[in-house]
Amino acid sequence: MQFDINLILVPLTLLFLVVWLLDKFALRQHRAVKAAAREHKIASENLARSQDTLRLTLERHQLPSDVDALAIEPSTPPEVVAAARDYGIAKQAAAQAQSQLHSTKQSRVVRWAYEYLPILLVIVVVRAWVIEPFNIPSSSMAPTLYTGDFIVVNKSAYGLRLPITHTKILNTGEPEHGDVVVFRYPLQPNQYYIKRMIGLPGDAISYDDGVLSVNGQAVPTTATTYQMPQPLLDTLMPQVIGGQALSDAERADFGRAEESHARYYTETLGEHEYRVRYVGDLNVAKDAPFLLEQSPQVAQDGTKWQITVPEGQYFVMGDNRDRSEDARFWGFVPESHLAGKATYIWMHKPAGFAMPSFSRNGGID
Repeated sequence: MQFDINLILVPLTLLFLVVWLLDKFALRQHRAVKAAAREHKIASENLARSQDTLRLTLERHQLPSDVDALAIEPSTPPEVVAAARDYGIAKQAAAQAQSQLHSTKQSRVVRWAYEYLPILLVIVVVRAWVIEPFNIPSSSMAPTLYTGDFIVVNKSAYGLRLPITHTKILNTGEPEHGDVVVFRYPLQPNQYYIKRMIGLPGDAISYDDGVLSVNGQAVPTTATTYQMPQPLLDTLMPQVIGGQALSDAERADFGRAEESHARYYTETLGEHEYRVRYVGDLNVAKDAPFLLEQSPQVAQDGTKWQITVPEGQYFVMGDNRDRSEDARFWGFVPESHLAGKATYIWMHKPAGFAMPSFSRNGGID
């Protein structure tokens, strides 16, 4: 989730909006084209009616029905003469309307503004303030989310924000313990990360040999069994490790070898119950720079640590605890970086040309 499409959508929408306003109140190209098109339509309809009237009149007088070949003579019935005159007037008016339509110009940008501005406005509003789709690029949230999951994010869960500037304009709610949140990575705000909300402002977060505690209360944690589906296991490892690209076979082998040491637990935090994954006795906290700097309680083996969340900040972790670079490594998430709450998996698609699957569809706890 490294690229913010709003960097394209919003400027393009603003450009078309400016063009639309200029044309609406100054250029009036679109209005002129619509007026010319309307006049041409009316003239064409009048021409068709007068042509039909003349043809029927000719047939009633048993004359040839070719209206354009009609020659008016002294003996021509007055009714035919009148119909022919009306047809000539309508034909001239239609030709003038056709000429006017062709001479009325509308620039391509103005036309695009009227065609695409409504669509872009809907897309920008929905993505900024309602829901936005995201793709999961890594396994840091396994077994809750896997690489290739496409999720829906509720953008109004934690307040309505302007796109690009991310300025909050309306407070609609606050994060809760256990929420799966999408946020802008504090070290590179143009990238989006997804993790689980562990600590709210003012919380004291501690970890003691596999058990999290929030404000002195242990998060209910029980050992559980979990069989990771084989296709997901085979893509569990990243495509590049230590700067070296891995083949699909190598990724699968590494993933299966690591999974043989995996331990799963069920945690209940707030209103959420979810699985977390640990790898043997790895305990990556012992190598987490932020914890080592901020928490003097970090033990040498990484099995114990404690930290307090400042006001206006949040502490997040991945469910794949030993394979997630999260707040333990780079620090707190400012409130201004919150983007939304992940609520639903709507599709899973492996990398490459593989067909998407909808077997993982469902809510995110």
